[in-house]
This record gives sequence, C-alpha cells and structure tokens, in this order.
Amino acid sequence: MAEATTTTDGGGEPAGGGDHPAPSLGVSNEKLGMWVFLASECLFFGAFVAAYLIYMTSYGDSPEINPGTIYDIPFTSVSTFVLLMSSLGIVLALTGAQRGDERMMRTWLLATALMGAIFLSGQIYEFTVFIEEGMTLSTSPFTTSFYVLTGFHGVHVTVGVLMLLILWSRSLMGKLNHRRSEIVENVGLYWHFVDIVWIVIFTLIYLVPVE
Repeated sequence: MAEATTTTDGGGEPAGGGDHPAPSLGVSNEKLGMWVFLASECLFFGAFVAAYLIYMTSYGDSPEINPGTIYDIPFTSVSTFVLLMSSLGIVLALTGAQRGDERMMRTWLLATALMGAIFLSGQIYEFTVFIEEGMTLSTSPFTTSFYVLTGFHGVHVTVGVLMLLILWSRSLMGKLNHRRSEIVENVGLYWHFVDIVWIVIFTLIYLVPVE
C-alpha cells in the first residue's frame, strides 16, 4: 500500500495550515503560484521604471512642467508613510489568523484596507492637482511615463484593497479561520510586494534630483 507523503504540522493538518494539497517544493502550490506571479510583476514594473528613467527629462513643448515644479514631496511623503504602515497592519492580521484570533484578524484586515484606500485617495488628489496645472498624460514623454508607472502601481494597490475586503467579508461569514491562514499570508506577500515597489518608485521619482 502506498505510503501517504503529506507533511503534517503535528495536528493532523497539512503543513501551511488548512485545506491545501501536499507541497512538492517545500511550499504550498498556492504560495509558489504567488511567488511566480510576483516575479512576473517585477518584469512589468522594471520595464515601466526603465521607461521613466529614459524620459524623466523629456519635457517636450512644456519645459515648465517638470519634477521641480510639479511634485509635492511633503504630501506624497505622508501618503507613503501611511502605505508603509499598512505592511505592519497585514502582519498583525496574519498574526491574528495564525493564532485563531479572528477579531484581531478582521480588525487589521480592515485597517490595512483603510490605509491602502487613504494612499489611493492621496494619489487621486495628486493626479487631479497635476492635471489642473496642465500635466496630463499626453503633455510630454515625461508625464506619460510618470502616469503609467504610478498609475500601474495604483491599480495594484486597488486590487490589494479589494482582496483585503474580500478576506474580511469571508471572515465575517465564517469562511476564513486559522486553518486557512495561508490565504492571509499570500495576500500579505502581495501587499508587501506593492509596498516595496512603491519605495523604489517614490525614491526614483520624488527623491532623486533631476539634472
């Protein structure tokens, strides 16, 4: 009779927590899939960052619209701080999930989603101000690369907020508990990735001086 090869955590549950198939590479298929997905996302962001670096001084017919006159670094720094703090929120949500403290998990899932929404609100406000000042998507190669890069990141934050709210809703319905904590962990990986990418974007766009 074939011997079962499923790794257990000592409690009769598959390693990784819950209703997951046996891992073949030391991690569950869901977590491996998330890592592969994030690796592919690195290629997209790398391409957009490269495009921004190429066009960061290409102001076209609107030389007055450049990083030195457009960016509001203090405002963006505050929204960046809120986004970075959300990484702590998802860590606390995962801690609650792993401890079986569903109230803690729900609280921090919602708090993390709220912080993500605050960041998005700041980005929308910033875009609105820029457009009112004449910095549109088609103003120059510089503005196009700026909006594509930061907008692409904003879409990822939006997807992350939706995933957090879905987890929060599933927890309220009793469909998310400590046996399925790896779902929270995988969403946490995605959220940390989004935060790390923003650190790179914020540094390159807002902090690196343009000659």
